[in-house]
Amino acid sequence: MQLPNPLKQSSFLQRLQWVIDPVGYMEKAACQYPDIFTSLSIGSNNPVVFVTEPQAIQEILTNDRKKFAALGEQNRILRPIVGDYSIFLLDGDRHRKRRQLVMPSFHGDRMRNYGELICNLTEKVFNQLPVNQVFSARKLTQEISMQVILQVVFGVYDGERSQQLKQQLFKVADLFRSPLTSSFLFFPFLQKDLGSWSPWGKFLRDQQQLDQLIYAEIAERRAENNPERIDILSLLMSSQDEAGNSMSDRELRDELLTLLLAGYETTATAMAWGLYLIHQKPEVREKLLQELDTLGDSPDPMSMFRLPYLTAVCNETLRVRPVAMLTFARVVQEPVELLGYSLEPGTALFGCMYLTHQREDLYPEPKQFKPERFLERQFSPYEFIPFGSGARRCLGEALAVFEMRLVLATILSKYQLALADNQPEIARRRGVTLAPARGVKMVMTGKRARQESPVSLVNV
Repeated sequence: MQLPNPLKQSSFLQRLQWVIDPVGYMEKAACQYPDIFTSLSIGSNNPVVFVTEPQAIQEILTNDRKKFAALGEQNRILRPIVGDYSIFLLDGDRHRKRRQLVMPSFHGDRMRNYGELICNLTEKVFNQLPVNQVFSARKLTQEISMQVILQVVFGVYDGERSQQLKQQLFKVADLFRSPLTSSFLFFPFLQKDLGSWSPWGKFLRDQQQLDQLIYAEIAERRAENNPERIDILSLLMSSQDEAGNSMSDRELRDELLTLLLAGYETTATAMAWGLYLIHQKPEVREKLLQELDTLGDSPDPMSMFRLPYLTAVCNETLRVRPVAMLTFARVVQEPVELLGYSLEPGTALFGCMYLTHQREDLYPEPKQFKPERFLERQFSPYEFIPFGSGARRCLGEALAVFEMRLVLATILSKYQLALADNQPEIARRRGVTLAPARGVKMVMTGKRARQESPVSLVNV
């Protein structure tokens, strides 16, 4: 079978470069083949096709189960983290029904209920920062994102179980913090339990302890049976499919870990990138502060969420530094033609978010951080695609965007921050995502008073 524009290196070397330097791998390939190319191996034993041209991506993502199917088995790299019953690994009607169960948790009045909580959590974390001491912005956004997950998703607040869950969630998520440890996902032969001292053995034991805490929380919640609770775990427990069936404990566990993977690491990274990019560009920061100041001293979270320039800043952050690199795979179901190439059934295709966001024909000077792009024109869901699209579009998109805007707005309006040095942040693999390699080193120089004009700073 002739695949489009196959890269020349051996499959092992390609997989190694994909793990160690995914940005370099993608950009080098796009220099040769800007619209479509074939990777011999990036996580499976079979070649896969990268697509970066928006109209082709649209065709792939809007022909689910006809020409192209979104098969959960293509996401098996995530199975060790999220389990067999995660929505990531479900297919067909099972996938559709699970989405119908989970989707209502992220929309409508429920989102508004989370707004004040997110702003308060942000202030609680930043109020503990010492002045003029270097800190890692990503560690702080991780803390905020973790608290949001615990309270909004798990419905767990202060207390011993909250601390235990937080500790174990950090441990499980942190194994894949570097390209070296991420290699356990891409090279299955490394997934050997050689005892608690071995990396994979430690991961399995940490995950087992986390499972015990999650199942204990589910059991207590079932016994409590409180219809007034609005956290996502409670909503999932009370939801039923068309046949009146509720989710099992194992399905709940796998879905909670899916929301952790999709909502904790990714959102924390996006917010850290936002702080870095905003403080690299003083004119962006000043324009954003002027917009925030128009809301007065006690802005409503929904008013902050709707600010146009804040929205543009967050969108440009997600464009220039997308956390995810690829859409979930689609598999060709019948012989098709795409961008002039004939594809046979069984061919796996990825829409490449990173490279699409770097296209010069869509985004002139694509490496530059220019929020005004999103005020000057509207991009289609296949040109700006940080959360994927189609049947596998990220379920937690609404919560992630809501949280990102509110956290950045709260930090910028209440605290005076600066980058700690002039060292550039590069994107490095963290599990299946891209994160700032140095964690974004910053200092807080004081608290900020919100005023209409001029912008005023108050030292502490």
